[in-house]
Amino acid sequence: MGGKSLLNKRSRQNSYLPQRCGLQRRQGFTLIELVVGMVVISIAFVMLTSILFPQADRAADSLHRVRSAELAHSILNEIWGKRYDQNTNSNGGVPACGAVAKPLLGLPAGLACTSEGDLGPDTISGVAESRNDYNDVDDYMGLNINSNMLNISDTYASRYINYALEVVVGYNDSSSLNSKLVTVNVTTPSGEVITYNAIRSNY
Repeated sequence: MGGKSLLNKRSRQNSYLPQRCGLQRRQGFTLIELVVGMVVISIAFVMLTSILFPQADRAADSLHRVRSAELAHSILNEIWGKRYDQNTNSNGGVPACGAVAKPLLGLPAGLACTSEGDLGPDTISGVAESRNDYNDVDDYMGLNINSNMLNISDTYASRYINYALEVVVGYNDSSSLNSKLVTVNVTTPSGEVITYNAIRSNY
């Protein structure tokens, strides 16, 4: 009887030995916990790739569209301040090119408007107009991203990197020549072509 109690006492002392020595039992992840963790991480990656990452691309596209509008509007505003045609009187457009004479009002007939095949920068005395000398709407025909900006030596390409620009001017109605269609095509760095149109009447 005394031998059994001594044996039980020693076994109890051995069972408390790790705790007294500062040792603890180590615990790891179970296989189920690892699988659940991998599933959660996979779902997070799917959400990132399908929701957040495309949002970044869309934000960049929006910025490119804003910059393209800024570029197109700056050119259209500049064009709007010019006279309709080289042959239109620069003092208020009276008489306008192609205008019929109005003797009762004391207005003579206007000069013929520039023919459709001659639209573009004018050549005066054998010298082509420079960028800063554009004075009518169709002078902007052929303006592109490598052209100089107004009154400075910088080109549009230096300010709008990786953009493309094309300005086309033509008569909206070739039979009357009383309005010109201005088309500004801007290509963004992502390859999207955005077209801006404006019609300038003969006045």
